[in-house]
Amino acid sequence: MSDPLVLIPARMAATRLPGKPLADIAGTPMIVHVYRRAVEAGIGPVAVATDSPEIAAAVEAAAGTAVMTRADHQSGSDRIHEAAEILDPEGRHDVVVNVQGDFPTIDPRAIAAAILPLADPAVAIGTLAGEITRADERSDPNVVKVVGSAIAPGRMRALYFTRATAPWGEGALYHHVGLYAYRRRALARFVALAPSPLETRERLEQLRALEDGMRIDVTIIDDVPFGVDTPDTLARARAALEGSSP
Repeated sequence: MSDPLVLIPARMAATRLPGKPLADIAGTPMIVHVYRRAVEAGIGPVAVATDSPEIAAAVEAAAGTAVMTRADHQSGSDRIHEAAEILDPEGRHDVVVNVQGDFPTIDPRAIAAAILPLADPAVAIGTLAGEITRADERSDPNVVKVVGSAIAPGRMRALYFTRATAPWGEGALYHHVGLYAYRRRALARFVALAPSPLETRERLEQLRALEDGMRIDVTIIDDVPFGVDTPDTLARARAALEGSSP
């Protein structure tokens, strides 16, 4: 049985929507919505990993847990690795779940589903995907696709991640959700690696793990959560959460 630690990396320096973790949604900062969804998943303790005192203060004001990390991290994976070492230096938690801080409408059940592939000891990382249902998303490079082999109902082994329309031909395409459940040792191995050639070309961090030979399995979920990174998606989140409890 795994003992997960759920971490939410957050910083203020988003380029398309500066300060978005503190964006007001139905009277509550976005990062607090994400924190509460992660707590509702019920899989382990939750903390926000940040370099911003303002973000930490907002989380703590909502009775949440925040941990301060360095400001020079290149990715959320680097930030959660540092946070895990601060919060759990003894390594009691053998799984670290990385929940993006811009998923205020995510279903808590989706967060819980990310750890399911780790029941197989051969799997290093679990993640999520949903079937693409909108025609325009099939060719949208902002919609990352996962190409995989089905290994059980609702689960596949990832072979590749791409911004291209893939695989070619008739059949379903799957929209990757950037939420990861790492075995603790896999996270340490991952952040120690240099960026890989395909990662750099596709601008997809998870390809570093595949190029290093780590196995990533994918749980298929019904509803793909949307990230808030533009004024339009912020308005969409506000509409979705209007009237929710603060």
